[in-house]
Amino acid sequence: MNPGAVVGIVVAVLIFAIIVLILVTRIRVVRQTDKYVVERLGKYLTTWSTGIHFLAPFVDKVAKKVSMKEQIYDFPPQPVITKDNVTMQIDTIVFFNITDPKLYTYGVEDPIVGIESLTATTLRNIIGDLDLDATLTSRDIINAKMRNILDEATDPWGIKVTRVEVKNILPPRDIQAAMEKQMRAEREKREKILIAEGEKTSAITIAEGNKESAILNAEAEKQSLIKKAEAQAESILKVKKAEAEGELMVRQAEAESIRLLNEANPSQGVLAIRSFEAMAKVADGNATKLIVPSNLQDFASYAASFTETVEAMKKDGARKPAKATPVQDVKKDMQSIEERSKKGFEESEKDVHSEMAEDHPHK
Repeated sequence: MNPGAVVGIVVAVLIFAIIVLILVTRIRVVRQTDKYVVERLGKYLTTWSTGIHFLAPFVDKVAKKVSMKEQIYDFPPQPVITKDNVTMQIDTIVFFNITDPKLYTYGVEDPIVGIESLTATTLRNIIGDLDLDATLTSRDIINAKMRNILDEATDPWGIKVTRVEVKNILPPRDIQAAMEKQMRAEREKREKILIAEGEKTSAITIAEGNKESAILNAEAEKQSLIKKAEAQAESILKVKKAEAEGELMVRQAEAESIRLLNEANPSQGVLAIRSFEAMAKVADGNATKLIVPSNLQDFASYAASFTETVEAMKKDGARKPAKATPVQDVKKDMQSIEERSKKGFEESEKDVHSEMAEDHPHK
């Protein structure tokens, strides 16, 4: 083989190798989370999605590789002035994703710088309408306003702002010291208020307890007095009932005694003795009145005349024999005396019983 043929073969192999190498290098594999913006001769051609793609050599090129993931940028603190002329530093975090790779590539020169500048100006506008206290307590309002403004402004760039968060609000040191003092004073105030309310509640509770205790004590004393009065009344009632029953039994015994005495048909002597016993009881008792039978004086005169007659008879018998008194006359006189005596004692006994009934009435 002549040298010219060998050189030709080598050149052909080199050319083939170069062509294969160029073709291999023009192959692109697009991942799931990426999209490629392709240009042909400097003009937008297409946007590649997931898969294997081939670039035409020397004609096509990938203008921009765009990530479709949600992106997060933490921008440095921005100096802002509040409505009450307090200067503070506020840094924010912006969450966004790319919705249109073509607009993202050709819409703005540097989208991140554009978002940062737009965030700073929007934040100054919003904080300028709020005072210090409102700025510190209105983070949700600031976040919502900034998200709406940034989302509307970045739509031509193919960017969707999903969320904006105020990360830090840093007031000046003197403002921070004043805020700390104010916070300490507020806490001390709340502490004193809580202590005062606790003491008030405690005093009210103690007063209510004392009131309920006094009410319960008064109620208990009332119930005790009622029970004592009821017990005393029941005791008096039982005593009176017992006295009445005793008196009734005494009266029944006396009535039974009189009935038995009447059934026994006592003699005049027994009646006389009973009459004297009744008079003795009346004299020894607590009665304030003593009734003497009206014929007791006649009985005494009869007894005296009888005694004088007997003594005269004894004297006459001693001096001389006298004419004997007939026994029938003596018996008649004795019977007359006994009848009068019996009648007088019966009347006396009736008067005594009536007097006892007046002194001790039935209950």
